[in-house]
Amino acid sequence: ISDQKPLGCWSVKHGQILTCPVVCNFETHEYIGVHDDKVLRIWKNEDLNLDKAFKATLSAEVYRIHSLPQGGALVLFRGGGVRTLDVLLEAPQQEIESLLSAEAIRWSGAFMEGQEPVLIFTTEKNKDFFVYVQKPKLNSLHKYKLEQQKPARPLCFTAHITNQTVTLLCLYSNNSVYQVLIPLQQDTEEEEEKEEEILSKSLLLKLSVSGAALKGTSLVVLDKDHVAVLGSLPDPGKKPKECLTIWNTKFQTLQTSKELPLGTSGQLWCYEEKFFLIHGKVLTVIMYKCETSSLAAAVGKLKDSQTLDVSSFVNWNTLEDEELLVSFQSQESVALKAESRMNLRSNRSTGQSGTLSVGQLLLRLKDASNYVLETELKKLMAKAPTPDLQATIGCVVTALTDRCKRNPKFYPQNLLQEIVETRDLSYSLCPDLMAVALEQKDLQLLQICLERFPDIPEEITYACLKAFLSISEDHLKSVDVNLDSAICYVDIECNDMEVKTEILENGFSEEMDQDMCDTKIPKENQRDGESCPVGLQKAALLNAVLHSAYTETFLLPHLKNLPAQQAILFLRYLYYLYVKCSEKVNTTLPGIRSPTINQIMDWMCLLLDAQFTVMVMLPEAKDLLSNLHKFVRAQVRFYSELNKIEGSLRELQRLNHLRESQTYSIEVLEII
Repeated sequence: ISDQKPLGCWSVKHGQILTCPVVCNFETHEYIGVHDDKVLRIWKNEDLNLDKAFKATLSAEVYRIHSLPQGGALVLFRGGGVRTLDVLLEAPQQEIESLLSAEAIRWSGAFMEGQEPVLIFTTEKNKDFFVYVQKPKLNSLHKYKLEQQKPARPLCFTAHITNQTVTLLCLYSNNSVYQVLIPLQQDTEEEEEKEEEILSKSLLLKLSVSGAALKGTSLVVLDKDHVAVLGSLPDPGKKPKECLTIWNTKFQTLQTSKELPLGTSGQLWCYEEKFFLIHGKVLTVIMYKCETSSLAAAVGKLKDSQTLDVSSFVNWNTLEDEELLVSFQSQESVALKAESRMNLRSNRSTGQSGTLSVGQLLLRLKDASNYVLETELKKLMAKAPTPDLQATIGCVVTALTDRCKRNPKFYPQNLLQEIVETRDLSYSLCPDLMAVALEQKDLQLLQICLERFPDIPEEITYACLKAFLSISEDHLKSVDVNLDSAICYVDIECNDMEVKTEILENGFSEEMDQDMCDTKIPKENQRDGESCPVGLQKAALLNAVLHSAYTETFLLPHLKNLPAQQAILFLRYLYYLYVKCSEKVNTTLPGIRSPTINQIMDWMCLLLDAQFTVMVMLPEAKDLLSNLHKFVRAQVRFYSELNKIEGSLRELQRLNHLRESQTYSIEVLEII
């Protein structure tokens, strides 16, 4: 979330439907989901195809899967049966009991009480609501009936467990929150025979904001004294205003509220002191910090330390949604909007000081001369490292790129390069920097960013690759780029060919390749893998792209748009690197930050996947593909031969250990 970068995407086949929210198993770091009600899927981050992931068809329909940090995963079926994931996987087709009679599950939650997981769910039947409390590992089940509150009805539930007591909070349609206390019981024969108990409830909150009733849609617990309610307030003659409110349940007061003008989905999530909600078309993350509940805080005496910061992250599909940044503190200027992002990324609590000085600095640099810019930034970078200094510098870079977009003639190239080289920034701290560098064709800055930024979107990585491939070699000769990654193995002059030695490394030579192939390779094509198809500067730039992190699912669609001639040139360069790596026993290229054999192979496979149809159809790619195929086939056969003699080599090694060091002998070992 903080880097605004998608990390994975999986989809079911056409016609299949995900019928259960996917969860992460904290113990195994796997994802668990259900499609078509009964088909359980389990997969990991590295799994690309969901259809090939683990699959188990269950005997009953699943309602929800709950994952607990120390309690594993619990599976709740629509009939009310509960199984731990481990027990379920032992026999996926085991019979699941049906506990519900014409009841529909409305909500469920999982919690830990000591070392035991506890599952709580509510059901509805004929406008009556029931509460079930289960301890799956102890095979314990208790059913309760919720006291009616006619004509109001429950809209949503949430709960927490403290001191062997379940506190169930119910948001009702009469704009109120009620509390129900359920003691965790120990099973006895008398209790099992006793009729279901009716739970009484008490009024916890009356949701009223400035005299207007808040129609809540979602409720979450923050701590024992605070809850958050997402809902809407009536606005006469207009559409109701959606807002997020924080309430102190101990003193029954409204702590703070914020209008959400772009609208929400009505859902609110809470995890590790952060809210997650959909605001408009973006995912909004709100950090909060609950102070110890006190009367002074409840009546607003501690308002400054209780305020909340909110920052809407940029839409994953675009890079142009900065206008959607929203703050609880009504920040109007670009400088203060940048501060809001800085506060979120540096995980600072809102009560700390220092944000105003950042805003003043940004406003001071807004139209400053280059001399003033350099002076102020040198002062800033000379400061001792602090937790928020990096985020502050990111805000400054964002302000500079905004100025570059407003005034194309303004571009402090040296200053930007110095900042990126000397500070550990990330793409999300200055999201427009690389876009501006692409417009300015600042190849050196792009190379530095590709090597240093860990979170570059695939769209920008592709744009850099396309730009590097399209620039002429003559123009690149006048560009100052870092050549350390390529200068040790790329021939500066394409005609300076290395003399072939008689040493056979990694099982490849021209003679062996020709012996293993049915057709002779034309002499002019035998040297394709020996001479670098690009110049030294372009090789260094392409190496920076190879080092950039990416997710295959999101990069592949962009690579399909790469022009055919550029795709062939890039593949020729990858083939050249592949041959160079294979010449060395350790398959490692010399130099600083040179591409690894895994990076080369991954990019080669990715490019072939994206451009295979084009490569097959183009005559100029035929020889390249043929040579690549023959080279790979020769290596596969060589390693296959090594595998055949592996047993003999191990036996020889064993005999060497058994032989007495003082005994002289000559032995002949026949390898069959």
